[in-house]
Amino acid sequence: MTAHRRIVRTVALAAASTLALAGCTAGSTSDDEAKTGVVVGLTGEPANLDFTTTAGSAIPQVLMNNVYEGLVKIDQEGRIQPLLATDWQVSDDRTTYVFELADGVTFSNGDEFTADDVAFSIDRVKNDWTLSLKAQMDVVDRVEVVSDTEVRVVLGRPSNSWLFAMGTSVGAMFSEGGVDALATDPVGTGPFTVEEFVQGDRIELAARDDYWGEAPGIESATVRYFADAVAQTNALRAGDIDMAWNMQAPDLVSQFEAEDFQVIDGTSTGEILLSMNNRVAPFDDVRVRQAVAYALDRQAILDAAWGGYGTLIGAMVPPTDPYYEDLTGEYPYDPERAKALLAEAGAEGVSVTFDVPTRPYANAVSEIVVDQLAAVGIDATIRSAEFPAVWLDRVFTKHDFEMSVILATEARDFATVFNDPDYYIGYDNTRIAPIIAAADQGTEEEFVDGMKEAVRIVTEDAAAVPLFLFPNLVVADAGLTGIAGNAVTESMDLTGLSWAD
Repeated sequence: MTAHRRIVRTVALAAASTLALAGCTAGSTSDDEAKTGVVVGLTGEPANLDFTTTAGSAIPQVLMNNVYEGLVKIDQEGRIQPLLATDWQVSDDRTTYVFELADGVTFSNGDEFTADDVAFSIDRVKNDWTLSLKAQMDVVDRVEVVSDTEVRVVLGRPSNSWLFAMGTSVGAMFSEGGVDALATDPVGTGPFTVEEFVQGDRIELAARDDYWGEAPGIESATVRYFADAVAQTNALRAGDIDMAWNMQAPDLVSQFEAEDFQVIDGTSTGEILLSMNNRVAPFDDVRVRQAVAYALDRQAILDAAWGGYGTLIGAMVPPTDPYYEDLTGEYPYDPERAKALLAEAGAEGVSVTFDVPTRPYANAVSEIVVDQLAAVGIDATIRSAEFPAVWLDRVFTKHDFEMSVILATEARDFATVFNDPDYYIGYDNTRIAPIIAAADQGTEEEFVDGMKEAVRIVTEDAAAVPLFLFPNLVVADAGLTGIAGNAVTESMDLTGLSWAD
């Protein structure tokens, strides 16, 4: 079952004079002067610019496809498209990929992009990355440089997942001469460079004059960070920003629909996940986790917390994934069943600490979850966790939590979350590990069937409770074109933006 408004739409109803009255703003120009830059507003800033050692989506959100590029790119429909690799061939046994690389590609520091950089980048994931995402490159046995423009990647076994992963942040290409200061000075092959990073305020991007591909339609992009969604939307209405990306105030969308703005209700791969620490009491008991799943009225949560925008899902798999199936009926809202399971587990009146990151969606969801859990006898006490610093340290890194809620944005991240017992959720993957391994190296049909089996096992175990699939709400100036409204990976792709004539 899905909520209403699952469409992508553009609205521009009122007079164009609305923004003209905003005065001197970052995106404004005189009538005879064309706009050349774009200012984007976001509400979740990165701690630094190194996504190889720092978890979270905020860094690749700005840098992937804009500053860094991969051999392939995931398009708005979730399909794999050529990028730095113009073509590739796959061996009959599906273990060898031969990539032809684009000519004339350079990094922003002037280094030429060659097959040596492909080998360096893949090896660096395996050897130097510190994030769990690095496991997506474990399947690679070796990388062979055939020539400057041809590279052979040999997998240890066939993999249905690997090439898709190469279109996400784990597939970013780096120059060996440009990795000394990734946290402050990223070096990529993309159409933009980072001109300035002001912590707590903004990231300024500038278009490259020497970009190898089609030049972007804007000369600059400034990403500004706001403390909350209200400040973000106020800045949009004042003309201080041109686009509010991933808008965190769905209740305000209707106001923009009545003004001279375009509203895009895009899809995403991000799941609002109620995560329970499977390692510790009371959530080391499957019956308690199942009780939580039965206790939550997810439609009510979606409607109250996010204005009905988004899609109900029964597992951590969005409909765009090939192994999606509708599992929303597995845990219907059933408070009496929840109470019975808690009694069976001897957990009546149990108290838990609920670590809630300081994000608008988390704040909106948490209060409703607390009320619904209280109705079945679970006393959840909210403990605010500043995001990203405190939440990443306490919950994600140290696993010092009982229950939390987070927007998990990485594409096809089911195995990342549940097929690793050392991941912060701590799910025992003994049953699903061989199923996922066999699925990944099987035929396409075996891949889909195997992944569906693994998803059903995790769902039955209630390892975590996906509340809903997050929408990608974008509100922008009516004159801004080329907006990539679907968040198909972590990337906020700015490469197609331009201003209408």
